[in-house]
Amino acid sequence: MQSVLITGGAGFIGQNLVHAWRAARPADRLVIVDAMTYAANLRSLEPLIANRSILFVKGDIGDAALMRRLFEEHKFTRVAHLAAESHVDRSIADPEAFLQTNVLGTFTLLRAALDAWRSAGTLDRSRFLHVSTDEVYGSLQLTDPAFSESSPYRPNSPYAASKAASDHLVRAYVETYRLPALITNCSNNYGSYQHPEKLIPLMIIHALEGKPLPIYGDGSNVRDWLHVSDHCAALMAVIERGRIGETYNVGGGNERNNREVVGLICDTLDRAFATDASLASRFPSCPAASGNSCRSLISFVTDRPGHDHRYAIDAAKLAGELGNRCSVDFDDGLGQTVQWYLDHEDWWREVTSGAYKTWIDKNYGFRIAI
Repeated sequence: MQSVLITGGAGFIGQNLVHAWRAARPADRLVIVDAMTYAANLRSLEPLIANRSILFVKGDIGDAALMRRLFEEHKFTRVAHLAAESHVDRSIADPEAFLQTNVLGTFTLLRAALDAWRSAGTLDRSRFLHVSTDEVYGSLQLTDPAFSESSPYRPNSPYAASKAASDHLVRAYVETYRLPALITNCSNNYGSYQHPEKLIPLMIIHALEGKPLPIYGDGSNVRDWLHVSDHCAALMAVIERGRIGETYNVGGGNERNNREVVGLICDTLDRAFATDASLASRFPSCPAASGNSCRSLISFVTDRPGHDHRYAIDAAKLAGELGNRCSVDFDDGLGQTVQWYLDHEDWWREVTSGAYKTWIDKNYGFRIAI
């Protein structure tokens, strides 16, 4: 049995990891820490909290006293560090929040782990997994080879720069202090419970509400799409079987440009409305409700500053060393994701309307930060 700390566990990837970890390792003790910013959501974790399958703590990883106390009380031997500010547009508008959480917060957590494991004499049997992004590598042209673990760091946004800095801190703690840490750099995730500000859920919800589907520039920007379930499987493999001090890239092997992704979402919704008559009454503003295509909502808007053209991940090291390969085909995964948002209208309406903030305050006694 391991005592496990998962930071950012109420975020999109975090809550999926919590469920995957609990299913795969039911004997482990899980403590979830999340600052409960706007992107956090406890809905999917609520049953686990209620039956005490996990312990949830509202807290900031930058709170050194809290981190020390949690390590002292729970004797963690595993840390999966996912807590981060992650939205590029927000980092352009407010870089400071990204430096505070992604850089200083990571430093505080590293120091707490090192001090606790040194004091307890458990450095040799503990593991610290730092979850990062492919955006630290910068941008690729269409003919460039995919990012590998040896690709140089060339971040182009405040978000990417803050994650690059945190990666370097983790590496420094391995080399200088022999902290048993590992790093993963993943491509774009998608799947259930993703906050509506991200591309795929944003386009699904906007289409259902008959709103414009804005695509930056000409829509030619390419991303490698990774289903969150495949990502979580890789994270659990790396933290247990990865080599200390190593970086592992996690990619979906599904390169698509934004124009293609939005078009696929539209086509999937069109087919769903054609086969399920009830959707027209639930979402009357959607073009598909009147037999038209959701593609009619697509619009192209001014590109954002520092918009990387292409990301692509070479995940050969992960597959070769740990045997992890993605199992979710993008077309299938996207179809499942669209269906999830159709089936969970209450969830995303609660988030987009702000009603979730009221619910969390009533049931848990704290407010989500805006």
